[in-house]
Amino acid sequence: MSLTKNDFRAQFRCTHETCGKTYSLGQVIYSCENDGELLSVEHDLEKLKKLSAKEWKDLFDSRYRSREFPYTSGVWGKKEWVLPEIKTENIITSGEGTSHLYDAARWAKDLGLGGLFIKQCGISHTGSFKDLGMTVLVSQVKQMIADGVPIDAVACASTGDTSAALASYAAKAGIPSIIFLPANKVSTAQLIQPVSNGALVLALDTDFDGCMAIVKQVTKEKSIYLANSMNSLRIEGQKTIAVEITQQLNWNVPDWIVIPGGNLGNVSALGMGFEMMKELGLIDRLPRILLAQAKNASPLYDSFQSGFASFQSVTAQKTLASAIQIGDPVSVKKAIRILKKFDGIVEVATEEELSDAAARGDLYGLYNDPHTGVALAAMLKAKERGDIKKGDQVVVISTANGLKFTEFKVNYHERKIPGTDEKLSNSIISCPANLSNVMEILGKKLDHYK
Repeated sequence: MSLTKNDFRAQFRCTHETCGKTYSLGQVIYSCENDGELLSVEHDLEKLKKLSAKEWKDLFDSRYRSREFPYTSGVWGKKEWVLPEIKTENIITSGEGTSHLYDAARWAKDLGLGGLFIKQCGISHTGSFKDLGMTVLVSQVKQMIADGVPIDAVACASTGDTSAALASYAAKAGIPSIIFLPANKVSTAQLIQPVSNGALVLALDTDFDGCMAIVKQVTKEKSIYLANSMNSLRIEGQKTIAVEITQQLNWNVPDWIVIPGGNLGNVSALGMGFEMMKELGLIDRLPRILLAQAKNASPLYDSFQSGFASFQSVTAQKTLASAIQIGDPVSVKKAIRILKKFDGIVEVATEEELSDAAARGDLYGLYNDPHTGVALAAMLKAKERGDIKKGDQVVVISTANGLKFTEFKVNYHERKIPGTDEKLSNSIISCPANLSNVMEILGKKLDHYK
């Protein structure tokens, strides 16, 4: 069946089940005018059902790693499921998506799993999964500007990765960007990214939640467009992770997806991707979801302990997993809905647990950032407890690139992180430059591997 630009439609819809008010994607709006609830992007599924599940699979497979613009992007290879009506000339992409699904087969065998895969979302243009959502948001902003909507700049609050993605994509589009960061709480590598891309960067004497409060006030001025994940355009790009993982597993669904959570847009995006595939017949079951939080910033874990009967925000304490150091997540209601539907659980990792889990994964060839360490630690705890069972197939979402957290890796192996497992640290050995000394050390150390 041939596709035309008039075949498919999408719009904003209020997420409150008794409201359902809709808005155009070209409108500057982030929450419902009736009740203040967040919006979601709603697709016309009946029109999407014009294509069979096999036709969608064949189409997506034909575009995978394509050389044809805009399908060079893993996100835009699913364009009809993302922004079906956008004009191609307004798409801003840096080749995001199609990231590697790392097969940790040796680790899976050691754990007794049927398979363990690490989805390397940090192998992207700016080094995190945030690129997946930002390509969609900035592309839509460019379309809106082309349509005459008076937008002067885009803005976000960030703990690092969101700011890097926004600054890069906005610079490529020629749109000014404004970044609000919590002072002294962002790694040097993350801080310098938006600076290098020419963003207006303001370091505020507060935490992420304080920055979020400021940016929500600033973007009440409609000429400054909000780029945080409470804007559901971001979710549209991030949901393609679910489609891509399934595609990379030959359209099979794993038993578990493990994902770190801070502002919680990522888990709602992941769920929406799987829901859409099931509704359109591409899959016949849903995976279970394990949402991982750093113990020092774990309000959703606290809510999970009471069966999500209530939710109370917290003041997030300092954690090595700085990107998820969030105590008042804006997408909590969306996340809880997804976790309930996917028979999901929530687990936490202490600073020692996340550091050790990241290092343990590195011994199987990975190079994990601390947020992936949180997810790996949660996975190991769930496996030990029996939630994840022998023979299960597990996919862990790695949200950022370990190269952005060099200080974390150095401090671990120099044993500067208290309470961690010293047997996992790997010190550099100083040695005189002569053969006898070298061979003596090799003889001692190589016995360790036998």
